[in-house]
Amino acid sequence: MKASAILLMGATASGKTDVAIRLCKRFPCDVISVDSAMVYRGMDVGTAKPDPDTLRRVPHRLIDIRDPEESYSAGDFVRDARAEMADILARGRIPLLVGGTMMYFRALTKGIADLPGANTEIRRGIDALAAAEGWQAVHAELRKVDPASAERINPNDSQRLQRAMEVYRVSGKTLTAWLAETRRPGDDPTYVKVALAVEPRSLLHERIRLRLQQMVENGFLDELRALRERPGLTQECPAMRSVGYRQFWDYLDERCTLDEAMDKALFATRQLAKRQLTWLRSETSVFSVNPLEAAAIDTISSHLTQRILA
Repeated sequence: MKASAILLMGATASGKTDVAIRLCKRFPCDVISVDSAMVYRGMDVGTAKPDPDTLRRVPHRLIDIRDPEESYSAGDFVRDARAEMADILARGRIPLLVGGTMMYFRALTKGIADLPGANTEIRRGIDALAAAEGWQAVHAELRKVDPASAERINPNDSQRLQRAMEVYRVSGKTLTAWLAETRRPGDDPTYVKVALAVEPRSLLHERIRLRLQQMVENGFLDELRALRERPGLTQECPAMRSVGYRQFWDYLDERCTLDEAMDKALFATRQLAKRQLTWLRSETSVFSVNPLEAAAIDTISSHLTQRILA
């Protein structure tokens, strides 16, 4: 068996967890989560985290490793994922990295720059500008100093906007310049990339709508209320900027109705899926499968057998 790792990628609500569990029944795989929200404890319903019974049967590494008041970066993920992969490979098994945080996948496979660490004071200044003039003003400032990053980052993506401005204000060097100095991975295993592509797009949108509705029915609002009781947790913490959490936080603050929060969360999730699919189309050497096809798991298994076990 080659020293390989499987990357199972896909948009939100594309069925990644289900496919991963089924693959674990066919191959000697151990799962590593690639999800920037599932790393946080207490964020279960709103992240569609696998239930406790599933996690007992098929453990997922890099789930529940941070408190929601803490930050977790792509650099943290690369460090942790490489350590987990090394452990799995040493046991003679196959790392199966599953998720939809495409920035993490890219950092893992293409390397990551040694970016400056977080600076609380700088972040407060950026947040103050956003509170006073909106994130569009932050985007406009970023465009002046780092037009390439401004082009890549959506004006409504507050987390990425904050980080890009923070890097510049801390170091005096743009995020674009830092990324140009990216270190390439050295002794990583061979990555076998599999993408789950639900077709047609309207069907993916319907799956997103149904999952959001089920989250609310399954206690998402109670989960968020409990999180809001944590003394160090605010809406500006990275964990609470996750899609769904930030929209329903506004509802609990009585800044919108429940229906408005649902609509905003649905729109934001569809936009997230659009960005994920755009990223997947830009990737090379990806084996794409519609997970809703009857023979999807057999198709994926055949491909993996040829790539890994042959």
